[in-house]
Amino acid sequence: MMSVAYSVDVRRIDEFSAADLYDMLKLRVDVFVVEQHCAYPELDGNDKDCLHLRLLQDRELLACARLWRPTPAHHPRIGRVAVSPDHRGKRLGEALMREAISEVEKRHPGEPIEISAQSHLQKFYGSLGFEVISEEYLEDGIPHVDMLRRV
Repeated sequence: MMSVAYSVDVRRIDEFSAADLYDMLKLRVDVFVVEQHCAYPELDGNDKDCLHLRLLQDRELLACARLWRPTPAHHPRIGRVAVSPDHRGKRLGEALMREAISEVEKRHPGEPIEISAQSHLQKFYGSLGFEVISEEYLEDGIPHVDMLRRV
């Protein structure tokens, strides 16, 4: 596997240009709705409350993730982890998660990090320090487990 040079961009949704917002939302719909054959509300009303981390090469979007701040019910969370199909096989999923973990740790030191992971990705997330903390459940017709990365 080859790796790719990239820059990291983290911002709130209202800080995106229309073109950059379109690119990010299109990538998420392409991956989570079209590629995974899953009709569900990708635009779920939560993007305004999160930070959005993107990996870019020049101005091209390679990958993105959504970062939730902690709430009374949850530790900080990472979600909507997506790598462009045109850039898979270049270790970008791992790079994206490492950047997301670093950003969450910088903003919320001493906090564990939660994810809701598709079940078939348990080994991948486990390699990044996440442990399964729930039974398997269906989310939008896809098997998932909750995972936690302890401090």
